[in-house]
Amino acid sequence: MSAGPEKIIRDEVRAMSAYTVAHADGLVKLDAMESPYGLPAALQREIAEVVSRVAINRYPDPTAPELVQRLRETMGIAPEFDVLLGNGSDEIIHIVIQAVARPGAVVLAPRPSFVMFGTYAGLAGVEHVGVLLRPDFSLEAEAFLDAMRRHRPAVVFIAYPNNPSGNLFDEKALERIIAEAPGLVVIDEAYHAFARKTFMTRLPEFPNLVVMRTLSKLGLAGIRLGYAAGRPEWIREFDKVRSPYNVNSLTHAVAERLLAHHDVLDAQAKSIVAERQRLDAALRRLPRVTVFPSDANFILVRVPDAAAVFEGMRRRGVLVKNLQTGLPLLDGCVRLTIGTPDENARCLAAFSQSLAEP
Repeated sequence: MSAGPEKIIRDEVRAMSAYTVAHADGLVKLDAMESPYGLPAALQREIAEVVSRVAINRYPDPTAPELVQRLRETMGIAPEFDVLLGNGSDEIIHIVIQAVARPGAVVLAPRPSFVMFGTYAGLAGVEHVGVLLRPDFSLEAEAFLDAMRRHRPAVVFIAYPNNPSGNLFDEKALERIIAEAPGLVVIDEAYHAFARKTFMTRLPEFPNLVVMRTLSKLGLAGIRLGYAAGRPEWIREFDKVRSPYNVNSLTHAVAERLLAHHDVLDAQAKSIVAERQRLDAALRRLPRVTVFPSDANFILVRVPDAAAVFEGMRRRGVLVKNLQTGLPLLDGCVRLTIGTPDENARCLAAFSQSLAEP
């Protein structure tokens, strides 16, 4: 008799849980940091025309020259740095960790931070070390530097702004971390469109720095495109790990055309920032609520009973993220993605009513 999965599948994989996406049918979807805005009608027609011309019978050009050039122009990537494309920034994290996963390698990151740093480390069989943030989610630079000295990580991941807290870490502290790191430092700027702070312009200063972003938060989550920029000697090695044709031809074409209209996406991002400020102010007027400052497209709040607020909001037609999962510092926390003005009004009403329930 052949062995079943309990004998064949690695123990660490069997111990994991699959990534789940909550069903949002009929709900205001404010749980996944997506943009609430669609494309203007004229731009939709342009994209439809672009898609109609894509040769889907052929494999995509993995170098994607038109898209990479558009990314360089739009995102300020200097010509001396190479660009790696990924199926979302998640794949780039996976590629980087696979590339450094020799025996004894360590991946270091703040804790709590983006869950996929630890997930991909576990899948690669390397140790993931999380350095606990302060209770206000700020970075304790000396503790982080001490952890680097003790664990000698092959790669350090830092989300800037951080997810799930939404805050930007101190820039001077990050400079010290990059300068003193024994290996690679990847700055994950998934929320750059809202924070307007970047280390992309600092690439010339630090030979061990790679900056990673995604177009998902910019309103293009459905096409799944992430990218990383860094010195050629880093990107060349990561490219060896990348799956052939990992980013499809439709994504190449659509992303290039949409980035040519970056002003539209940027205006949407500015609207989200303005709405974030309004929602933040309204939340701070509520009793028994701790609101954490955010530079992203979401707000983290702590309430007396996160599960009750989450369920109460869902009953009222609004889906948010319950972060009461046992992770350090996230007790009682829910995360609210910023939506349209109408969606945010519904979110605030549902939140207030759920909070007031006995």
